[in-house]
Amino acid sequence: QVQLVESGGGLVQPGESLRLSCLASGFLFSTYAIRWYRQTPGKEREWVAGISSSGGITNYAPSVKGRFTISKDNYKNTAYLQMNSLKPEDTAVYTCNAVQGNLNYWGQGTQVTVSS
Repeated sequence: QVQLVESGGGLVQPGESLRLSCLASGFLFSTYAIRWYRQTPGKEREWVAGISSSGGITNYAPSVKGRFTISKDNYKNTAYLQMNSLKPEDTAVYTCNAVQGNLNYWGQGTQVTVSS
């Protein structure tokens, strides 16, 4: 059974950090690229960051570049999103997505709230 399970969300103050995890099972994780998305009520889902299957190539949305770091541990079947210098506008449900060609798997998401 294919699963992507996110964790690590929570409530933090502006300027603080969080690290999200995305634990995969049921498929060959090392052959999939990983993307993180976020969504707030009433808004379209926003792509945040992506990483290639090997982990060698990363890219970021302009709104998070320089603050967020995506990584991937193919031995642990886990992807991460390190989020530093968090801002209130980063508040959203963060979801990971595994992609290989036409294959596309999604997690359920984890809530991140940045508020003082």
